[in-house]
Amino acid sequence: MHSSKSNQFVEETCIICEQPKSKGIHLYTKFICFDCEKDMIQTDTDDPKYRFYLQQLKKIKNKEIYS
Repeated sequence: MHSSKSNQFVEETCIICEQPKSKGIHLYTKFICFDCEKDMIQTDTDDPKYRFYLQQLKKIKNKEIYS
């Protein structure tokens, strides 16, 4: 039996850096690339980049599901 795997990655736009990237995580319906995820985790709250990350993360909206 022969199986074929594609080495192509689908690029998605990161909500933090706004660049197309192929590897990252999904948070609700938004995509965060691994580079930004790593930077956010390592950023201290007194770093000016912290405020930027908070602003970008506001793009994530958790919509309530009503039954």
